[in-house]
Amino acid sequence: MNKDVLLKTDYKDLKLFRRGKVRDVYDLGDKLLVVSTDRISCFDVVLPDGIPLKGRVLTGLSIFWFDFLEDVARNHFISGAVKDYPAQLQKYSEELNGRSMLVLKAKPLPVECIVRGYLSGSGWKEYKEGQSVCGIKLPEGLKESAKLPEIIFTPSTKADVGHDINVTQKYVEDLIGKENSDKIRSLSIEIYRKASEYALTRGIIIADTKFEFGLYNGEVILIDEVLTPDSSRFWPKDGYAPGGAQPSFDKQFVRDYLETLDWNKTPPAPQLPPEIIEKTSQKYLEAYKKLVGCDLA
Repeated sequence: MNKDVLLKTDYKDLKLFRRGKVRDVYDLGDKLLVVSTDRISCFDVVLPDGIPLKGRVLTGLSIFWFDFLEDVARNHFISGAVKDYPAQLQKYSEELNGRSMLVLKAKPLPVECIVRGYLSGSGWKEYKEGQSVCGIKLPEGLKESAKLPEIIFTPSTKADVGHDINVTQKYVEDLIGKENSDKIRSLSIEIYRKASEYALTRGIIIADTKFEFGLYNGEVILIDEVLTPDSSRFWPKDGYAPGGAQPSFDKQFVRDYLETLDWNKTPPAPQLPPEIIEKTSQKYLEAYKKLVGCDLA
């Protein structure tokens, strides 16, 4: 196993809060320890191979964005410096360094907050069927990967197992109430607008992304990860041409490879060839460098 790959943590003296597709989260009472492993999931299936340095890229980018977006939305981030963590975590410092965050323990809202500036993925599929996405009517004649006339908020359910399902704003209102529904919609659009404008100056189009929010002392705050290659579609600005799929700096590269296989997209997932693993790692690192302005430390 590549020494740069971490597939799972096992801190037996800590309380495991949840093990997601990529993150292992530990309960520290009023705080959480979030560890980004190098696992990668596609089509809601965790693949057997890890992507070198992926967890570090996810953590580093999230920390960068939490700081950049602080004037738009309060977030759950406390620290990514292991030396500042509680004493009981210091023995794990080598493994935690660069791939972990200490965060506030918020109550997650059960909605995936998806924001789209361009027509791609499930949004493109839905548009082809009925010229709308999540109940939002769009102009006719749009091409795949086209820039949308305006940023749209297209929420989905948040499934621990299986596929998320696109839903309407009315569905979200019924689920979490109108005040919180309006809040996460406006915050999502505002965050996306500021981040996407910045990313363009760095040569990256953020086609779409997803956010998660939680309640902390009654306040809606930004949680989980933010604007990473796992949660977003990053396209190179140079060469952008609507009318088909775009090259990307995210895990779409792995999805495209898996689509060439005779695999039914249910576990167990196939192993990835070394060249696909290496190229994916390079794409994640390139996204980090372009957005942050330096190599991953």
